[in-house]
Amino acid sequence: MAANPDATALYYFNTGESACAYEMLGAHKTGDCWRFAVWAPNALEVHVAGSFNGFDPTASAMRQIENTGVWEATLEGVSKGDIYKYAITAKDGTLLWRADPYATAAEGRPGTASKVWGIPVHAWGDEGYYKAKAGKDEFKAPMNIYEVHLGSFKHGQSYRELAHSLVDYACEMGYTHLELLPLCEYPLDMSWGYQVTGYYAATSRYGSPEDLMYFVDRAHQKGLGVFLDWVPAHFPRDEHGLRLYDGTPLYEHEDARRGEQPQWGTMLFDYGRTQVVSFLLSNAFYWLKEFHFDGLRVDAVSCMLYLDYGRADGAWLPNVHGGHENLEAVSFLRKLNSRVSAQWPEGGRIIMAEESTAFAYVTKPAEEGGLGFSYKWNMGWMNDTLSYMEKEPIYRKWHHHNLTFSLCYAFSEKYILPFSHDEVVHGKRSLLDKMPGDYWRKFAQLRLLLAYQFSHPGKKLNFMGNEFGQFIEWKFDAGLDWLLLEYPMHQKMHEFSKQLNLFYKATPQLYERDGGWHGFLWVNPDDNLLSVLSFIRKDDTDAMLLCVLNFTPEPKDEYALSLTFGATAKEVFSTDEARFGGTGQWHNAKPLEFSENLTLRLPPLGAVFLALSNVKAL
Repeated sequence: MAANPDATALYYFNTGESACAYEMLGAHKTGDCWRFAVWAPNALEVHVAGSFNGFDPTASAMRQIENTGVWEATLEGVSKGDIYKYAITAKDGTLLWRADPYATAAEGRPGTASKVWGIPVHAWGDEGYYKAKAGKDEFKAPMNIYEVHLGSFKHGQSYRELAHSLVDYACEMGYTHLELLPLCEYPLDMSWGYQVTGYYAATSRYGSPEDLMYFVDRAHQKGLGVFLDWVPAHFPRDEHGLRLYDGTPLYEHEDARRGEQPQWGTMLFDYGRTQVVSFLLSNAFYWLKEFHFDGLRVDAVSCMLYLDYGRADGAWLPNVHGGHENLEAVSFLRKLNSRVSAQWPEGGRIIMAEESTAFAYVTKPAEEGGLGFSYKWNMGWMNDTLSYMEKEPIYRKWHHHNLTFSLCYAFSEKYILPFSHDEVVHGKRSLLDKMPGDYWRKFAQLRLLLAYQFSHPGKKLNFMGNEFGQFIEWKFDAGLDWLLLEYPMHQKMHEFSKQLNLFYKATPQLYERDGGWHGFLWVNPDDNLLSVLSFIRKDDTDAMLLCVLNFTPEPKDEYALSLTFGATAKEVFSTDEARFGGTGQWHNAKPLEFSENLTLRLPPLGAVFLALSNVKAL
C-alpha cells in the first residue's frame, strides 16, 4: 500500500530526485478507499471523474497540496478495475479530460480512460535466476537477443500464452534474452508502441499488468532475460495524453523549437523540468523494480541528445553555450544510468542506447564524463554491413572497407550488433530478400550474414523472423509466416540459426573479450580482390577461433592464409553444411597442422570457423 504524499516525497518529486513517484501519484488503495493524486500545477480545479460517479466532472473534487502542484482526493465507493479520468479546469476555463499519467492500467482501445488498479503484485519465483547471475560479469557473458513485437509473434496471443509459446521457443532456439517492443499503453497500433500515452500502464492488448509479470517471471525461471523497449524521448499529441496536460506545457518544453518533433509530429519531453525528470526516472525504476525487467532499450537517444535533430537551420534553439547538444537531456541520461547502477551495483540491470551518431562516451561511466549506458546499438556497423551484402558479389571487391571499417571503432564503446525491426519495414525488405541472387544464394548469404554478425565483436540482436528467413517485410497486424517452416530451405535456415545460437553460447572466444583488441586479431583484412575476410577471436584463456568468410559465390579449394604462429586447425562450424541448406562439399574434414601457412577449403558464400590448438610461436 502506498503512503499518502508527505513533505519528503513531494520534495524529492519536485526537485527531480524521485525514483518512486509512482508510489505517491496515481491511484492507490488506502483502507476501504482509493486515493488519487496528480501533478497539475497550473489548473484552477481538478476533479476525479469515473465509472463510479457517472463521469461527472464536478462530483469528486480534488484539493491542491499547498505549493506542490499536486492535487489529491480520497474517495469511497471506488473498486479496482473502475475507469476514470481527471477533469481539469484550465486557467482559461476550458475543461480538459486527461488520463492519469501514473495509472498502472488503462482501458482497452478505443477507450482512453485510466483504470483504478494500484501497483500490481505478483508472487515472484525467479530467485534462482538471480542467484545464478550473482557475481558474474555480464559483459563477459554471451548476449544473444531475440527482438519481438508481442502482437505479431503469434497473432492474438496474450501475455500468459506468450509466457509459454514465446519463452519456450526462445529457449529452445538458444537465445539468451528477449527484447520486447514497447509495452507502455499506446492508442495507435501502427505506432508499434513508440507513441506512448500511459507510461506506467502495461498495454491492455495482451492482458493485465500481473499477466505481464507472469511472462517475465516464467522467462526468468527458464533462464531467459527480458529487456523492455522504452520511449523517454517523445510522446504523442492525443487529447487524453500528456500534451498541455493542465492547459499549459508541463511535460513538453513551452517553446515549440524545443517542445515538438516535426519529423514525427510528436512532443519532446522537457528534461529541464524537475518533475518531468522524476516522472521518467521513476518510470524506468517502475519497470525494472516492480516488473523485474533485466534492462531497458532507450529509444531515439539521438533525438534526446541534439536540439537540432530532425530540424532545419533556424528551426531550433541553441543551448546556453550556443551549441546543439541538449544539456538537460545529457544530465537526465547520466542521472538515470547512475541511479540504476547505484540501485543494482552488480550490474543486475542493463540500459542500452539506440543512438546513431558519433556522440562520445555513450557507454563510459557517468562519473567519468560519459552517459553511463551499458551498451550502445552499433548502427554504423549495421548500415555498412547491409549496404555491402545488398550488392551483387561481383561488385563487393570495391566495397571491402564496409566490412573492415567497423574495427576502427569497435572498442570505443560497448556495442550491440542489431538487425532489428527497423531494417525489415517501410520498403527495406526482409533480411532474406535483401540478399541478391537466386533462391539458393539468398539463403546462403543470410547464413553468411549471421555468421559475420556472430563472429564480429559485440553482443547480438535479431528481430523475430530473421532466424527462419521471413520473406516478406514485417507486418505489425499479422503473425509471422510460420507456414514457411513447411518448406525445406526455411526449415534448414531455422536449424542453422538454432545451431549458430548454441555454438555462440558454447564458444567463449565469441563473447568473453568483446571489448578490446586482446580478443581480436586480424589475419587478413585486405583480401578485397577475392572478397574474403579472416580474423581470430580469443577468450580469457587465450584459446583461439579462426573465422574465415567468403563473400563470393566462387568456392576456394586452396585458400592460403599466413599466420605468425603454427598450430592445429579443426573446423568446428560451417555455414555450408547440407543440414543448413549448403552444398555440404566444401568442408575441411580433418584437423590441419600448419606452420605459418595454412591452406583451407572455403565454401561459396559461406563461413568456416576453426578452433586452433597446439599453438606454437615461430
